[in-house]
Amino acid sequence: MTATTVDAGLGETHRLATRKAMARLLPLMCAIYFMSFIDRTNVALAKTALAADLGISAAAYGLGAGIFFIGYALLEVPSNLLAHRVGPRAWIARIAVTWGALSTAMMFVQGEWSFYLLRVLLGVAEAGLFPALMYMVTLWFAPKDRAVAVGWIYTAPSIALILGNPLGAALMQLGGIGGLHGWQWMFLLEGLPTIVVGIIVFFKLPNRPSEVRWLTPQEAEALETHAVIDTHGHTELTSADWFAALKRPTTVLIALIYFLNQVAFVGLYFFTPSIVAQMHVKSPLVVGLLSSSVGIGFLLGVLTLPRIHRRITNDCGFLGVLTAGVVVSACAFIAIRNQSAQITLLGITGFFAGGILPSYWAVAMKRLQGVQAAAGLAFINTVGLLGGFVGPYLFGLAETITGRSDSGFNVVVVASVLGLALVPLLAKAIRSADRPVVPAGNAGQLKTSKS
Repeated sequence: MTATTVDAGLGETHRLATRKAMARLLPLMCAIYFMSFIDRTNVALAKTALAADLGISAAAYGLGAGIFFIGYALLEVPSNLLAHRVGPRAWIARIAVTWGALSTAMMFVQGEWSFYLLRVLLGVAEAGLFPALMYMVTLWFAPKDRAVAVGWIYTAPSIALILGNPLGAALMQLGGIGGLHGWQWMFLLEGLPTIVVGIIVFFKLPNRPSEVRWLTPQEAEALETHAVIDTHGHTELTSADWFAALKRPTTVLIALIYFLNQVAFVGLYFFTPSIVAQMHVKSPLVVGLLSSSVGIGFLLGVLTLPRIHRRITNDCGFLGVLTAGVVVSACAFIAIRNQSAQITLLGITGFFAGGILPSYWAVAMKRLQGVQAAAGLAFINTVGLLGGFVGPYLFGLAETITGRSDSGFNVVVVASVLGLALVPLLAKAIRSADRPVVPAGNAGQLKTSKS
């Protein structure tokens, strides 16, 4: 048997194992992320009702919607380091149960301060979920498969945006039953299922390939071997100095670009129902249906763009094109007054702004392994979550100043232009990080051989 035949056999083993892992793991990972997004964003549908029933203003709502990300962001790194220590399965389950309970408790909001408090606690409870999911991706999948795996995980929030708005709007029609407002029923009936999903995750989601019986020993070994090979073709040793991952220029720049993306995208999906309502749409159910255009665009983006990225070697060129797409679609929304065209442009903006997300993580994962992946990915998500605070606040501020929710599209344009300006700096940092280190004594020899 030749070496080529052996390599082909090992490659086929890894390919089949990857397919098995995606089929077994991704539905559970998508389910938990779907519930987190439902529980995180259903407050957008309650905005008008909270103003009418409790007197919570647009500015206060924007602050409360965004303040969720403060508690979330502050605990991202320590939370993911605990996920590395105790295993992502138990930690993800713990996160789901506590945030499900707090999401249900949102039905007891009485005014601005209780609104702020519960949103902060909800963020604290959910801290570490997404980077723990990304950390699991680094444990199971090879770098070339990660963009697709993350793309599948991102179908969860995109479907949540599509289904969540109509579902939440339908639940709000229960207002008056049992003496509860519609928004109270929505928080109750969308929060309790999260606790159930968390319990299922605890019993069904494995930590590593070596722990499961549905893989052969050869398949488990193939997955674990390929998962720890970085782009230079060698194993990166686990380092106790996890802080080193946070200081890398590539990590910092990806975090900053992700921050600006979240300023634009999180602000957009929190205020889309308000933008649609100002198009003289009166029915809450129709508002929910039309608002799902952002989720539809998001879903199409995460299903198609990672597969295109898989075939492209220039990571930063791809990021630049997609970021430019956000700028163009946002400018078109501002310039066009036709409401049907604006609904379409909401979807197109969601396609680019949401579809780019798996590519950020794929680029970051190429250069992070082990505990450094746990810390580095959490750091990137932390900075992004700060953008998730800033975005809704700026959207709320823009609406307060202008009286129109769609004025927040100016925030989308500015944030995306700044993100586009950082892409060349990221490309330079990646070239520097990927440049092979040449011992001083061999520098002259290398120069001679090149000449």
